[in-house]
Amino acid sequence: MTIPINLAVEDSLSETVLRRLLNATQRDFSVGYVYGRGGNGYLRKTIEGWNKAARGTPLLLLTDLDNEDCPLSLISNWLSTTKHHNLLFRVAVREVEAWLLADVGLATYLRVTPHLIPEDPELLDDPKGQMIKLAARSRSREIRRGLIPRPGSAAKQGPGYNSFLEVFVRDSWDVSRARQVSASLDRTLARLSAFAPAWETR
Repeated sequence: MTIPINLAVEDSLSETVLRRLLNATQRDFSVGYVYGRGGNGYLRKTIEGWNKAARGTPLLLLTDLDNEDCPLSLISNWLSTTKHHNLLFRVAVREVEAWLLADVGLATYLRVTPHLIPEDPELLDDPKGQMIKLAARSRSREIRRGLIPRPGSAAKQGPGYNSFLEVFVRDSWDVSRARQVSASLDRTLARLSAFAPAWETR
């Protein structure tokens, strides 16, 4: 049975991650619209609308935990109404980069030595910062120029940051290996694998 599903994401990297996870479940999800790509502020502002819209078509939303205490606390702070069953509200601890760092194979892609990959990326306060530090150690000039902010720039990441990591997610990310390290990733995959939409009768 095909399961129609829409996505709500902070950016293009998060969208690529969700598409990869849906594919990893080996279930027949059919992605329709993709909303967001304007950071978590936009998602938080529009969450009540997504919750209502999910009654008609399931919606998978991914945001970063950032400085919140835990995923349940974040969801409670964002939603003032009961979460609909069809709203798959997933939270990456603490950022989606931690899910990528959970696969030691990232070392090969970034061309760094494997011992530089953190053993428990969910304990990092700033996974994105860690990703950029790894890029700075890369033997690839292209990786360094793409992921590291340019000198004097106010940007937090390099001009090719998302595009470089999206290639890794699509072509090299070992989801099965990563879920063994990242608990929030494992919970997300388990939820997607078991999800059955609740269709409301009119």
